Amino acid sequence: MRSNSPIKETSNVKIKSERTRAIVLLVITAVLWSLGGVLIKSIQWNPVAIAGMRSAIAAITLLIVIKKPKITWSFPQIGAALAYSGTVILFVMANKTTTAANAILLQYTAPIYVALFGAWFLKEKTKIFDWVIIFIVLGGMALFFVGNISTSGILGNILAAASGVCFGFLAIFMRMQKDGSPLESVLLGNILTALIGIPFMFSSSLNTEGWVMLLIMGVVQLGIPYVLYSMAIKHVTALEVILIPIIEPLLNPVWVFFLIGEAPGPWAIVGGIIVVTAVTLRCVLPALRVKGRISV
Repeated sequence: MRSNSPIKETSNVKIKSERTRAIVLLVITAVLWSLGGVLIKSIQWNPVAIAGMRSAIAAITLLIVIKKPKITWSFPQIGAALAYSGTVILFVMANKTTTAANAILLQYTAPIYVALFGAWFLKEKTKIFDWVIIFIVLGGMALFFVGNISTSGILGNILAAASGVCFGFLAIFMRMQKDGSPLESVLLGNILTALIGIPFMFSSSLNTEGWVMLLIMGVVQLGIPYVLYSMAIKHVTALEVILIPIIEPLLNPVWVFFLIGEAPGPWAIVGGIIVVTAVTLRCVLPALRVKGRISV
């Protein structure tokens, strides 16, 4: 027993060290993701072109890390790529037509669609608690449209909500890949987005500052965070994976407010609080119940 104790202590120290490192990586990931709103608004270019070029740069970044991607062309992998492409294109378009707060908070409703459509795709039963949360989130989403009667604002909110639907399907297709790598699916999605964006890149020219912003977006805001996320997710609990990325929708509008001066409307703030609280409860409570069963 004595001879094994130093080994066990060393193992425990290693596990704690890996977990601490993973939490730090998740925090960095969320902070880098949160830069999306302010960077998108700082670039004067077609939104689909922005999404395409950002994804092209991100794809190169991911290829450098993956080196030899395993492309299976399975239904879930293709579905994830399509959902990813829809997510990022619609998100950029939404940021150009509504506030950054509306765009990120409406996209953050994705877990609700996972709960709703998971019954069909993942054969997961939707419980009464899920339906209650879904209706609460829908009520919160409705507040984003109160007091925002401009055509562009309404269109932006619709695009942001659609981005949330695509993000939800991305999660579903990723979960359908039992032995797949999330980076391969993200890589395919970025390549597809880059191809879709090519025709829109010739609509207008981009200045040097815009190219610098795009380079930062592709490498720092999109490419590197996904690499860090894939490294961290293996060493943290499900609860930590859920809670830490909440930093993104909270910080995203903060950067935009301080650097650009854009502020969400009062109803959008209330709606955002409702959405974030409801989605967090939907994710956290089941994880706490599972954790309780495991500890027992």
